[in-house]
Amino acid sequence: MNTQQSPVSHRSPFDIDGERAPLYTPEFAADPHRAYQEMRRKYGSLVPVDLAPDTPATLVVGYRTAVRILHDPEHFPRDPRTWQKNVSPDCPVLPMMDWRPSLLHSNGAVHGRYRKAVNAAIEAVDLHVLHTTVAEIAIPLINAFCPTGSADLIGQYALPVAFTAINAVLGCPPEIGGRTALGLAAMLDTVNAAKGNELVHEALTELIALKKAEPGDDITTRLLQHPVGLDDLEVLEHVMLLYGAGIEPAQNLIANTLLQMLTDDRVADNILGGSLSTRDALDQVLFTDPPLANYCITYPRQPVLIDEIWLPPHQPVLISMAACNNDPEIAGEHTGNRSHLAWSAGPHACTAKSMAYLIAQEAIDQLLDAIPELQLATPTADLSWRPGPFHRALTALPVTFPKSPPWSISAAPQPPQPQSRPQPH
Repeated sequence: MNTQQSPVSHRSPFDIDGERAPLYTPEFAADPHRAYQEMRRKYGSLVPVDLAPDTPATLVVGYRTAVRILHDPEHFPRDPRTWQKNVSPDCPVLPMMDWRPSLLHSNGAVHGRYRKAVNAAIEAVDLHVLHTTVAEIAIPLINAFCPTGSADLIGQYALPVAFTAINAVLGCPPEIGGRTALGLAAMLDTVNAAKGNELVHEALTELIALKKAEPGDDITTRLLQHPVGLDDLEVLEHVMLLYGAGIEPAQNLIANTLLQMLTDDRVADNILGGSLSTRDALDQVLFTDPPLANYCITYPRQPVLIDEIWLPPHQPVLISMAACNNDPEIAGEHTGNRSHLAWSAGPHACTAKSMAYLIAQEAIDQLLDAIPELQLATPTADLSWRPGPFHRALTALPVTFPKSPPWSISAAPQPPQPQSRPQPH
């Protein structure tokens, strides 16, 4: 990697003729893979994009380039503070990108301190207990719709499963969790994102006060009590980070995997035939349609020459996990292959992936055990995707199936659900 002064022969993604590719439009959300192909054809591995109107960034669509950047925090740190000095306070993506005292936006010793606390808090989660917890969450939800013959598998299943499971491991009451989920959805959709950020902070401030008064065997309590001595804001930001990873991406991973199972005959046949497991199906979706499609944002300290392109200092560089995973240069068999970037890579790789895999896999297995004859209730082309530069998220996943009596423990109470998708006022 060269960090010398740029020769005039090399262009920057910020010095281009014409418009940058917008990542925030409904058209992009409807068919991002076509957009990634066009970006790669026109620009190569580094693409000039807009995350919101007049909010430029560089999107990495080359797999090897992405791996190189993710493993080089010295040249590509995560701290956005210089960038955000010149960003309007009402920029819709700012709440998803502004600096916070968390491992997501730190490097070096500070990052190591945060990572130590977060790793310890997550590693103490009993995955056997979580497996049972997810089943206890899933079965009443299934029983609520299995006698009707139809359901929206996002609003009636994937969202409440993810919501209730993350509440359980964080030790969060459903009412506080519901406000947090609503705020995070607004932030990811970049609609009323600032208000969504306020909702999250208000709710999680209440959670921290509650856990100080009533400690429990949960991640929030363990963060508060860890020897590295996180202050209240640091705890809040890491709980918020875990909520952000545990609700929206989890529900989208469940939904996107179910969609693939319902629309790809090869996947469905291989699962029924036993040659493909639910875990394999999850990894295939993490390659093709990862729930967090574009993120892992870095901000070069100085001009950096990479792939014959000069990246300007302090300007956001995003990794497109969706585009990089489908880079023709690494095309191959996805079954049993977990080299995708859906969990990121390098020092900032996701620490909670075992927990995320378990929740998604158990949710899917419980559903398919109870209702194996699911069918889409609408043509695939009529499904709609939520706009936003960061996620790959259906608005709904309507299905039909033969009506059936309640599954297993029909008397179990249904867990509370967050509001489905209203926008904060």
